[in-house]
Amino acid sequence: MALGVVAIIGSPNVGKSTIYNRIVGRRRAIVDDQPGVTRDRLYETTSWLDRDFRIIDTGGIEIANRPFQEQIRMQAEIAIEEADVIVFVCDAKRGVSNDDRLVAKMLHKSGKPVVLAVNKVDNFETSFEINQFYSLGLGEPIPTSGEHGIGTGDILDAIVKVLPKEEEEKYDDAITFSIIGRPNVGKSSLANAILNKERVIVSDIVGTTRDSVDTPFSKDGINYVCIDTAGLQKRGKVYEAVDKYSVLRALSAIDRSEIVLFVIDADTGIIEQDKHVVGYAVDRKKAIVIVVNKWDLVKREQNTQAEFEKKIRKEFQFIDYAPIIFVSAKNKTKIERVFESIAKVHEAYDRQITTSVLNDVIQDAQLMNEAPDFNGGRLKIYFANQANSCPPSFVLFVNKPKYAHFSYLRYIENRLRDAFDLDGTPIELVLRQRV
Repeated sequence: MALGVVAIIGSPNVGKSTIYNRIVGRRRAIVDDQPGVTRDRLYETTSWLDRDFRIIDTGGIEIANRPFQEQIRMQAEIAIEEADVIVFVCDAKRGVSNDDRLVAKMLHKSGKPVVLAVNKVDNFETSFEINQFYSLGLGEPIPTSGEHGIGTGDILDAIVKVLPKEEEEKYDDAITFSIIGRPNVGKSSLANAILNKERVIVSDIVGTTRDSVDTPFSKDGINYVCIDTAGLQKRGKVYEAVDKYSVLRALSAIDRSEIVLFVIDADTGIIEQDKHVVGYAVDRKKAIVIVVNKWDLVKREQNTQAEFEKKIRKEFQFIDYAPIIFVSAKNKTKIERVFESIAKVHEAYDRQITTSVLNDVIQDAQLMNEAPDFNGGRLKIYFANQANSCPPSFVLFVNKPKYAHFSYLRYIENRLRDAFDLDGTPIELVLRQRV
């Protein structure tokens, strides 16, 4: 299910990032950092009053060689286009500025829901200054102090009130997969090779694919939906502004997928940005297949598949469960392996395990390797059951969760993978103390 998008916009130095950090820092509910995953985002996923949504901070956008006024306009235009709800931040101490009036005019034309947050209301005297912001015609201004955390809950209440209802685009009896990767690794070429027709535009120009393209199709009696995405860009360098917001469209595609084909360029090799790209899929707990594309360009005497796979496993230890396949989308070689991997990974992602068999594996694992002493005790798993699938989630009833060392939980996870052939899918282990 694609999450709603909330964008924070406003002039420089009004406190956008402070409010953003207040919201995601205190109310982060979905995203948990995974060891070994490099992250550098312009977004976070959070929740309030049982509503999940994605929030973006436009303060991260930089546009080279642009006049100051044009920068504000461009920033607002992109945020308005991509977001479902706009949080417009103004500065109570500075008062209503010309920049505020410019952005307000654009917001009126957009028709998008707006939450007007007047920041830096740090004392009783400043609170009287918010009345002037009614002149913007964007509803009741919410007095806020990002620095002191005042008004954060009021902003979140207002956001949830106007968020559109969550709608899930369903593809009955079909395996949905998205194709992700940094720009120019051959995602669109791979989509064309998979579909065996020119369904999407292929170009050598970085950033050709702007939107996600959903293509339902069938092969060998199995229904699929291929979701091609725009390239994911690492924050920190100056890109064309719209490219940064293509990230949001890619995230939406990942949300709607069961399986993610993570594409790496064999010719360029592995770079740090690849970790940022796959981190989005890890966050959303999607099944993953690593696809090494452009293998036809690699000289065999310099690189073998075994050597390249070893490099991948070293750099991507946090997704060591993901199968690796080597293809050439341009020459349409080894494309059949993509379908084989999708089928196998989907089966693992949706696997249901009977309670009795699950507990046999857990007890055998403990007999073979007893948990180490940790935090003043030794973990004992009394009982386990599967709580969910897609991905498989297991509840372990234990003596005390604090005794669980991460390395032992990793051992249990690996035993489950070996026993039930869970390649390609993440596994969730939830510890509960037995009463």
